[in-house]
Amino acid sequence: MEVRHVPVLLAETLEYLAPERGGVFVDGTVGLGGHAEALLRASPDVQLIGIDRDREALARAAERLAGFGPRARLVQANFHQLMATLAGLGVRAIAGFLADLGVSSLQLETPGRGFSFRFDGPLDMRMGLSETTAADLVNQVSEGELETIFRDYGEERHARRIARAIARARMEKPIRTTGELKALVDAAKGPRALREERIDPATRVFQALRIAVNQELAGLERCIEEAVQLLETGGRLVVISYHSLEDRIVKTTLRDLAQGEVDPVTGRSRSETQLIEVLTRKPVRPTESEVDLNPRSRSAKLRAARRL
Repeated sequence: MEVRHVPVLLAETLEYLAPERGGVFVDGTVGLGGHAEALLRASPDVQLIGIDRDREALARAAERLAGFGPRARLVQANFHQLMATLAGLGVRAIAGFLADLGVSSLQLETPGRGFSFRFDGPLDMRMGLSETTAADLVNQVSEGELETIFRDYGEERHARRIARAIARARMEKPIRTTGELKALVDAAKGPRALREERIDPATRVFQALRIAVNQELAGLERCIEEAVQLLETGGRLVVISYHSLEDRIVKTTLRDLAQGEVDPVTGRSRSETQLIEVLTRKPVRPTESEVDLNPRSRSAKLRAARRL
């Protein structure tokens, strides 16, 4: 299947990562390789390590980056274990780090992966390196746990109502497909939600399950901290997030690393403990023209920092 892939905020990513400096750059979510290819083309002195937990995405990225030979190395791993992964490759310092936290085009547009309710497919949602599927959660965890998942990971106002509807429905038969789940969510929220909500009524539930299946938020703060530790002086970091839960973690973590330790007497930050300078006072958003070209970029927010 041919999947159209448009890297989000590409020009802005290159501006903040400054790959013309050369060195080792890590794309922690290499996906189909769009950002990685641009980094490699930016300078012949760039060495790229692409990490992804999705085996199929890595295969596509390998095809895309084949022309760069040994300058591009790809590894299947979870970027939340960044330091351990790079240590296994013998890498102790890097010039730049990128994490594009969005779901890849490949995942969204492959019905059998179960990420999108646009297609009826198995309720899977695994990015890779996970045993638990969305169907496992929907059919096996308690009603209360489902409510918590929908509320905490999807910021869904009707979490309790939806969890109750799912619990009742699965008593009759297991919920196995994206279409079955979407129909349940739509019915639970009612036609008013379809009229009043700016997004599809099922969007937040599907987002919440995807985050829970892949534990997307659990290691994000640690990953950023490890990336900063690995950055050489002057090294750059860019993180692109797509919903408020992710962006809040990115914003807070970068702020804390930029502030460093606070002197208990003066109440001021100790400059020697400040690890980074945040380069984006506010998150960088896509332009209208980019959103027109790639509607999936609409919610993207880019934050960047430089190692001191």
